[in-house]
Amino acid sequence: MHCQPSHKHQVYIWLKNNHTCLICDEATESADCVCNACETELPWLMEQCEVCALPLPMEGLICGQCQKFPPAFNQVIAPWRYGFPVDTLISRFKHQSRWPLGHMLARLLGRHLQHRFDNAELDRPDLLLPVPMARKRLRERGFNQAQMLARWLSERLNVPCDEHLVLRPHETVAQQALDAKTRKRNLLAAFALAPGAQVQGRHFALVDDVLTTGATAHSLARLLMEAGARQVDVYCLARTPKPGA
Repeated sequence: MHCQPSHKHQVYIWLKNNHTCLICDEATESADCVCNACETELPWLMEQCEVCALPLPMEGLICGQCQKFPPAFNQVIAPWRYGFPVDTLISRFKHQSRWPLGHMLARLLGRHLQHRFDNAELDRPDLLLPVPMARKRLRERGFNQAQMLARWLSERLNVPCDEHLVLRPHETVAQQALDAKTRKRNLLAAFALAPGAQVQGRHFALVDDVLTTGATAHSLARLLMEAGARQVDVYCLARTPKPGA
């Protein structure tokens, strides 16, 4: 008995349906669920430090902090400055479990990275590593936003993701309310490598939502570099400007 329709026409093509922009709620044909107008108006990060992506007034510069205290990571890739509406979208993703917003931003970040891979502006990493979250905060929030971003990027970029290579065995105070010096002290010995972690000679990319002072990324990159990593980059959605800028 034939269970399929006899005609050869496609009855339903989901990919050709109009999607709704998650920012303005208008219809859009983009599979990234953001319309062209809203995507253009995002706070794209242009002039920036070539190492930590701190917003700067000119291109091709390295900020004073990176010159004086070079971080352990090689470079930060962040498409946006942490400002409206990206700050609101990230906050709703993290604190209100609005996962579609995080997924939309991850797809745009993935597209940004793929473009730079294709144009030989970036070397493709061997492995994506989400920044681990302390167990207490993970229980409170219910999910690690960096882990979700890394999974989505892994699918988009076809780069494997390892969620267990770096660990956060010690509870630390939340970083948001701390200044730069206190953040660094807070992260001393906060991270560790999993037993048997294969690090030697590999290129890693740390994945997080926002880079503020870079203390967390520096601590993780130093751990990996001391274990023999070849290079450590940082992929995040947004970079905060210098306080008061």
